[in-house]
Amino acid sequence: MFDGYDSCSEDTSSSSSSDESEEEVAPLPSSLPIIKNNGQVYTYPDGKSGMATCEMCGMVGVRDAFYSKTKRFCSVSCSRSYSSNSKKASILARLQGKPPTKKAKVLQKQPLVAKLAAYAQYQATLQNQAKTKAAVPVEGFSWGNYINSNSFTAAPVTCFKHAPMGTCWGDIAEGVRVEVPNTDCSLPTKVFWIAGIVKLAGYNALLRYEGFENDSSLDFWCNICGSDIHPVGWCATSGKPLVPPRTIQHKYTNWKAFLVKRLTGAKTLPADFSQKVSESMQYPFKTSMRVEVVDKTHLCRTRVAVVESVIGGRLRLVYEESEDKSDDFWCHMYSPLIHHIGWSRSIGHRFKRSDITKKQDGHFDAPPHLFMKVKEVDAAGEWFKEGMKLEAIDPLNLSAICVATIRKVLADGYLMIGIDGSEAADGSDWFCYHATSPSIFPVGFCEINMIELTPPRGYAKLPFKWFDYLRETDSIAAPVKLFNKEVPNHGFHVGMKLEAVDLMEPRLVCVATVTRIIHRLLRIHFDGWEDEYDQWVDCESPDLYPVGWCQLTGYQLQPPAPQSSRDSQSSSSKQKKKAKSQQYKGHKKMTSLQLKEELLDGEEYSFLQGTSDQESNGSASYYIKQEP
Repeated sequence: MFDGYDSCSEDTSSSSSSDESEEEVAPLPSSLPIIKNNGQVYTYPDGKSGMATCEMCGMVGVRDAFYSKTKRFCSVSCSRSYSSNSKKASILARLQGKPPTKKAKVLQKQPLVAKLAAYAQYQATLQNQAKTKAAVPVEGFSWGNYINSNSFTAAPVTCFKHAPMGTCWGDIAEGVRVEVPNTDCSLPTKVFWIAGIVKLAGYNALLRYEGFENDSSLDFWCNICGSDIHPVGWCATSGKPLVPPRTIQHKYTNWKAFLVKRLTGAKTLPADFSQKVSESMQYPFKTSMRVEVVDKTHLCRTRVAVVESVIGGRLRLVYEESEDKSDDFWCHMYSPLIHHIGWSRSIGHRFKRSDITKKQDGHFDAPPHLFMKVKEVDAAGEWFKEGMKLEAIDPLNLSAICVATIRKVLADGYLMIGIDGSEAADGSDWFCYHATSPSIFPVGFCEINMIELTPPRGYAKLPFKWFDYLRETDSIAAPVKLFNKEVPNHGFHVGMKLEAVDLMEPRLVCVATVTRIIHRLLRIHFDGWEDEYDQWVDCESPDLYPVGWCQLTGYQLQPPAPQSSRDSQSSSSKQKKKAKSQQYKGHKKMTSLQLKEELLDGEEYSFLQGTSDQESNGSASYYIKQEP
């Protein structure tokens, strides 16, 4: 296992770096700006000719790359959000893939498109001009530094069954040894040394070279699934040299004996670890596949879309009628928002027929077995009925759980849900939830778990009381026993860091924190942003990922907002939030709560009292029925 150690010795007189690439690439002329995008290299002439400035976000870039004939905007998003200035328009636009909110604008200022950002950065360097209100560049954010400086804890990979290695992470933990490139070396070739995991944060590991003992001066972070991380013994079998770091080379004369002593009984990665990583990153969805997906402009219906790209299991879907491919929608391949062709007709869901009479060349229907299966339900006996009341996460405002009504019962357990007080007259904002969805709850769920329930818009009788509301509307509550009350052993804890999709802007994956846990429901806070942007998400949501997922898959991570952006949004956000609370929301429940027996249609229930941050990892129920 240690045969590789003697195969190469360090030449201290060499000035070459140990981490040089084994393949040399001829450099491009330094007089040209280099823009890398999707693996391709572009060069643009110097100077200001052919440049344009986006009227929405102020981005400077190559004019030919700008959107529309007038070249006024750098992207479709900026063009569409140019006139979005109301709160309602902002919420709707965010769902539709536009960046009208202050959050989205700041996150995307730098960069909107990789080549535009690179060129802007190049121009700024030439002119020695500093941007005063630019967001923190993605390249400037380091998960390792962020976690180290704040002593944060990250959610373990095993919490994310849908993520690469989520089901086969095994015993990877602190103390595991690996073979990694030795950067403390001046040999002309790449050499390796053994390091131990000091701390784990999702896929990222803080490593310390063997022999440094308690010296953390050369500790470094890396993605444990990266191509340069190998199990102990890999160098010997691959003929790669093991060379001790220059800083500690003098400490021992017999390094082979030292390694044998230190590594006896130690754990390392499985021999097939890299193979498992590769296999777990193979995705069944392919480009040009056709699917049915929610229509982001009319939530009550679906449309046909085509898979344009697949990144880490996330799909960029382009609606079939979009000629310029700008009308798109991002979601995970396991999202409940996508279905096989013919799904809508099979359950009675509204569907927008495409003007395209036949499939375009190369497009083909995605096989039904690729889609996430829902649990079978028995609707033969007591079941949901139109008009029944419940509580549901508002799909247009994921930070709120609202008073809702079942508007239509579809086949196979699907329900059309409307948010009381804010429904469109034509029902275009009804949303489809399955009966087993973790996003719908029985009447009283929020009260029991000390969550602020959003009453119907314009409802004047505050604080909101379910008993009074049911009587006033001549309605009944959906039976408690029909709801999904399973709580998996998810492993999340309050304060854990992760990477999470902003579901109101689903192409963005952001640095986030778990701030509350109510059974299987997680409150996700986007670091650096106001609480009004928080979102309620299920613990098994495919839109949550371990720390390091973006780096592993090549997806762009949105860092926390800079302090200047937080300060600028603070006063206006608080004023909006206060006004909204006075207009729409009831008073927050702060004392022990009770619910009248009449809510449950005459049946007697006692409620399982949960704390505000309950970390339930068992199969506990929300409610316990009392025997007569």
